[in-house]
Formats: sequence, C-alpha cells, structure tokens
Amino acid sequence: MEKSKFIPYGRQEVTQKDIDAVIQTLKSDFLTQGPAVPLFEQKLCSYTGARYSVAVNSCTSALHVACLALGLAPGDILWTSPITFVASANCALYCGASVDFVDIEPDTALMSVEKLSVKLELAKERGVLPKIVIPVHFSGQSCDMKEIYALSRQYGFKIIEDAAHAIGASYQNELVGNCRYSDITVFSFHPVKIITTGEGGVAMTNSSQLAEKMKLLRSHGITKDLNKIHEKSNDHWYYEQVELGFNYRMTDIQAALGISQLNRLDQYVLRRTEIVEWYDERFKDVAVDPLIKKSSRTSAHHLYIVRVKKGSQLRDKLYRSLIDNGIGANVHYIPVYQQFFFKELFGDKKCSLAEEYYAKTITLPLNHVINDSELEFIVNKVIDIVK
Repeated sequence: MEKSKFIPYGRQEVTQKDIDAVIQTLKSDFLTQGPAVPLFEQKLCSYTGARYSVAVNSCTSALHVACLALGLAPGDILWTSPITFVASANCALYCGASVDFVDIEPDTALMSVEKLSVKLELAKERGVLPKIVIPVHFSGQSCDMKEIYALSRQYGFKIIEDAAHAIGASYQNELVGNCRYSDITVFSFHPVKIITTGEGGVAMTNSSQLAEKMKLLRSHGITKDLNKIHEKSNDHWYYEQVELGFNYRMTDIQAALGISQLNRLDQYVLRRTEIVEWYDERFKDVAVDPLIKKSSRTSAHHLYIVRVKKGSQLRDKLYRSLIDNGIGANVHYIPVYQQFFFKELFGDKKCSLAEEYYAKTITLPLNHVINDSELEFIVNKVIDIVK
C-alpha cells in the first residue's frame, strides 16, 4: 500500500442510493420540518424496539434535551464515565448542574458497576446522590445495564444511556436503544459513527411524557397544541412559546440520508465485527491487548482499541510512528476531568483505573470501507513498532 495514502481511524460510506435519497428530498417541498424526520424516527423505533424517538441536530443536543426532560437543574448532580467524549459531561453543565465521574472496568473501559455501587453508598451517607447517571457504551459495547438499572431503583436516580458508539449493538439479546433499563438512550450520527446523517443525533424513550418534552425543547419551546397553550385562540396560525427551548431540529435532508444509511446498519456492524475478529487474531502474540468483549453483549464495534502492555512510553512511540506512516491512530479518551476547563471548575479529581487505561490505550482504524491491504499494512506496522 502507498505510504502517501492516509488511512483515517473512522470513515463514512455514502452510496449512490444515499445521494439519490438526499436529492429526492432537495427536490421536494420540505427541506426541514417535513415528512422525512418523522419517518426516520419511526424507522429507528422499529429497529430498536423503543416506543418514541426524537431526532435532533447532534447527539450533544440529544443529551441536553434528555437531561432537561428528566428535570436536571442547578443544585443537582450528574455522574458519568471519565472515559468518554466531553459531551457526556457537558450536558450536566448546560443545565446548571454539577458533574462527577465513576471509574471504569480496565478491560472494557465501561463504567464499573462495582465502583458505581460503592460510590452510591458513600454519596447516600453524605446526602449527595446523583439525579442522573449516564453510562457510556464505549467503543460499541453496552454497559451492564440490568445491574445499573437495579442500582437506580435502590438509589432513585434516572438513567440516560450514552449509546453514541453503539447503534446496532445488543445487550442480553435485545438491541441497544430499546430503553428497557433506562429512561432515555441517545445515538450519534456523526460521520465517524456507524451510520451518519452528516451531523445528527436522536433520543429514544418509552415515555410519551419525556418524548413530548424533548420534542418541545428541540423546537424553541413552541407549540400549537391547544391542550398546552395558555392563551386560547381559534386562529389556525396561533402558536405559543410555553418554555425556553432551542433550535435543535434535524433537517429533512439529514433524515433522508439517515433513512438510507439505516438500511445498511446490520451490514456495517457485520463487516466491523469481521475486522475486529481479524485484528484480534493477528494480535494474539503481540504485546497489545484488545478490549474484552463480554458475553451476553454484542458490540457494534465503533472503535478498535488496544492497550499497549509496556505502557505510555511505548504507546506514545507507537502513535507517532503510525501517524508518520499515514495511519490515522487516535486515543479515546483523555479522562474528562483532566480537561483544563473541568479542572478549573471542579479542581483535581482522580479515577485511578481510567488513568491507567488512558496511559496505554491507542485506537486503530476501523470502518466498514477499509480494505484488506490497508488492514494488513496497519497490523504489520504495529507489530514492527511494538517488537
């Protein structure tokens, strides 16, 4: 393979069918607030098994309206994983709440149920229990939601599943997004994710009240519903802003692309699974450890992550060497509380297992359009450098 060709860690596929679907919408009467968004929402419900779906312009927006719909407010606390993108924590701050972090399982990088249980007991003693916990389905694998849900019943917190990495994944033979063990589940459709709408996200729920609240919040807090307005009017044009909302709407153009992409989701997950199994086999006798896949869970394989056994010094050398050879390695993620903004806001925090994980982790390219020669090139470079 040519060294000059850069291999990104994530890459979307846009087919002629996708292009045709978007063009058809561009030629229609509606570029936004038309029929494509409700159809996309309906198809997502059919796919996941959830009763309601609220499509928005990003997964970050989905997290924000989910928190607001669950009543997160100043004085409240939200807990999430430190190994995630900053949006999983920022959504608490948007609501004026504070945020704290639950340490991870070092072999999966998922929120540790054991650490969560201990932290909850200590928080109960101090009177500082969280209002919301956001488990992050890291790299495409679900957290142990049944156990987390059991803790929510015991300690009274709400659950938002951050499944930005995990559309197409399953937990206990049911698709992630059905909200069996959560109040709301969010997905991302950013181009590096498994399917894309360009930018976009969605919040799934089984609660009609939460769905209505999130739909109101995504569109300025404005309604024409006669049951919700305060100033009664018989005029068809009359509308009323009943609370402070946002312009978080997804366009019909994006939804058309999403509908087309959703048709290939299972195919994409299958291809990613094949690549992960191939990677795992090639790295059997190499000084890197892939993340563990738990039984009773099927990952969507958004990311392929290995932990370098010799730690951060070799990890850093491996990263630089891969980049120099045109391989788009990455690191997912710097623990959120180490970000300058969070240190300034909340001071020093520490999750020892998250920091140990971060020091030796590296992400290798994984997407459904990568070819066999590119994969062989990547593996051979990793083996050469690690040796």
